[in-house]
Amino acid sequence: MSAYCYILKCSDGTFYTGWTNDPEKRLKTHNAGLGARYTRTRLPVKLVYLEPQTDRSTAMKRERAIKKMTREGKMRLINEKVIRD
Repeated sequence: MSAYCYILKCSDGTFYTGWTNDPEKRLKTHNAGLGARYTRTRLPVKLVYLEPQTDRSTAMKRERAIKKMTREGKMRLINEKVIRD
C-alpha cells in the first residue's frame, strides 16, 4: 500500500501538513469542511506539496518531520517540488 505526505496552503496563507492513502479524496474532504479542524475555518485549501511514501508508518514519520520545520523550511520544500494548477 502506498501512502503520501502532503502540505496544503490554507486561504489565510498558513500551511497544514498531513498524510493520506488517497490525496485526491483527502483534498476533497478538507475542502468540504470535513477534514482536520485546523483547515475547516481556513477554506478553501490548495494542495501545494505531495511526497510519495512506501507505507503509512513512513508517511506518518515524514509528516512529523515536516511539522517540525519552520515556515521557511516548508516553503523551500514546496518550491523544490511545485505542483502546477
